[in-house]
Amino acid sequence: MKRKKIIPSSREFKPDERIILRDQLAIERTRLANERTLLSYIRSSLYMLIGSFALFQIKDYPNFKYLAFAALVFSVVFLIIGVYRFYVLKRSLKRLFYLSEYLDDKSV
Repeated sequence: MKRKKIIPSSREFKPDERIILRDQLAIERTRLANERTLLSYIRSSLYMLIGSFALFQIKDYPNFKYLAFAALVFSVVFLIIGVYRFYVLKRSLKRLFYLSEYLDDKSV
């Protein structure tokens, strides 16, 4: 029985041959890029958080309070999206690597 995915992903790649050095290096570059992207999401989330705190400090314009709440919400949303995307790609890379290792063991 197939489980239904909440968010469809186009990362359904199945290796048909063993991984060579070039592929291992590509996987490592992708892992590093994935970490760099997570750090960018965290940085953007922190900037939004700092911006929301700054907007809360402005007392002369009471309507900025709504903008501050919106920035606070978006800060949390950015962080959740970044962590989610990081773990989805990390799990996909791990699965790809283990599938290729299984292929190596089977072909020997």
